[in-house]
Amino acid sequence: MPADQQKDCSRQPTATPVSDFNQSEFALLLGMQIIEAHDGYARVVMDCTGKKNPRGVAHGGAVFALADQAFGIAANYGAATRIAVSVHIQYVAPATGPLVAIAHRVADNGNYSTFRVMVYEGDRVIAEFDGVAIESHEIPR
Repeated sequence: MPADQQKDCSRQPTATPVSDFNQSEFALLLGMQIIEAHDGYARVVMDCTGKKNPRGVAHGGAVFALADQAFGIAANYGAATRIAVSVHIQYVAPATGPLVAIAHRVADNGNYSTFRVMVYEGDRVIAEFDGVAIESHEIPR
């Protein structure tokens, strides 16, 4: 069998992409948990405890990581493997409590997919994140 068609037998498959993302080292480090996902959609939660800046509010990097996690699972839940090529975040308000990021695919032209992720603390918008992903045939599933 050609090398490009061989499977990596050392990597054990998991039940779903949700399991892969929830068990990633970074998700575990930050305490992020995917609570709902399907192709083009994800809802991810994270508490701000232990992730605050010197002013006592959620660190921008933690908020970004949460939005990026939602973007990643929404982009990769279906059959395609996608990687981010461009992202932008706008911080709207500070947060101190539990956060939820909700990602939706808003456009797809077959190669590129665009996602909008809104980060909330309760009903209050904390950040708006826009991401573009490209389908990749080079990254194994």
